Amino acid sequence: MEIMYHGHSCIQIFTGGKSLIIDPFLRGNELAITLPEEIKTDAVLLTHAHIDHILDAEPIAKANDIPVVANVELATYMSWKGVKTIDMNIGGTVDLGFAKAKMIQAFHSSGIVLEEEQRIMYAGMPGGYIISAEGLTILHAGDTSLFGDMKMFGDRYSIDIAFVPIGDKYTMGIDDALQAAEWYNAKMTVPVHYNTFPLIQQDAQAFVQQLERKGLAGKVLQPGEVIDMERTNK
Repeated sequence: MEIMYHGHSCIQIFTGGKSLIIDPFLRGNELAITLPEEIKTDAVLLTHAHIDHILDAEPIAKANDIPVVANVELATYMSWKGVKTIDMNIGGTVDLGFAKAKMIQAFHSSGIVLEEEQRIMYAGMPGGYIISAEGLTILHAGDTSLFGDMKMFGDRYSIDIAFVPIGDKYTMGIDDALQAAEWYNAKMTVPVHYNTFPLIQQDAQAFVQQLERKGLAGKVLQPGEVIDMERTNK
């Protein structure tokens, strides 16, 4: 298994000759090095409806003729755009054939801003995912604040790699993300959702150094960088 970081909160998991991509935001991210039309994948997973998580879901899904997986409300919205969808909700699991995706809670907001109408459309509850494939467990926390049930996930699952937001202002900052990482107790923690915009500038290397002082492994990934999970777990 390999995992590519596309920047912001977007990761792509390659397993068994197939892949899934979570929260594709490429056109709107000046740090991204991949264009939506370059993405070849078998499923798009969305954590919530904010534009910096769904911007490229529609073009990627249509170009690859694949489904978008999201909560019921967001999946319905995507279906109105002519996209294949798989709807689910928090606590549920979807079997994609090559991987299983369980939707877990996140504490955040979620809505679609309709600028011309000056209206915000409700888009269901925000979430994260626990992905299972090849005997490995990947946690994508989604956009979230710190909450106590993160410890439950760490107790219940043997998490190989956790992707956690550190940007502050709209999600956890570094201090809360350090606590989340302790509770998840993943074999490796990777920071996401930072530096894309001036308001979420953070020192990711400092975050990783603080993880290491707590006896936890962490890694900063650059957009386009790939982790080989087989090597990581050796």
